[in-house]
Amino acid sequence: MRVAFLVAQEGIEQVELTEPWKAVTEAGGTPRLLAPKGGSVQAFHHLEAADTFPVDQEVGQAGMEEYDGLVLPGGVANPDALRMDAESVSFVKGFFERGKPVAAICHAPWTLVEADVVRGRRLTSWPSLRTDLRNAGAEWVDEQVVLCAAGPNTLITSRKPDDLRAFCDTFVPEFQKVSS
Repeated sequence: MRVAFLVAQEGIEQVELTEPWKAVTEAGGTPRLLAPKGGSVQAFHHLEAADTFPVDQEVGQAGMEEYDGLVLPGGVANPDALRMDAESVSFVKGFFERGKPVAAICHAPWTLVEADVVRGRRLTSWPSLRTDLRNAGAEWVDEQVVLCAAGPNTLITSRKPDDLRAFCDTFVPEFQKVSS
């Protein structure tokens, strides 16, 4: 199971990157960190700078056929920056067009809104995105984790860091189905 983790250069909520990454690794998968530019990315503990992580591949150089699934970590600034990067938005949209599973937590669904892939889908997020998601045609619910199989692929969403265990326990088996 090869999993792309797509993040911006900074503003990633660290635990929303590291815990899903660990879940993929523990399941025998290979996570890869993608970003708009090479080098490293800056994670945060809410608003405080935390660790940096090396980028494995620039999103513009990545082929969707290389990956079984896509994880979009949150953080307020992270998805806000990603939705302004055309290559990142195209990469996300491509996963939906190819029927590959996508998992997004917290503020990450902002990138899904920009990719225009939430219409007709049931999902959750950080509560402040509720109106944005409804305006984009999604059915927003306040639940720990939501698995939506509407459309050609599976979308797994979760609200916040406190939901990470349920998020990981839901998306990893879905990604494993694709890689087997």
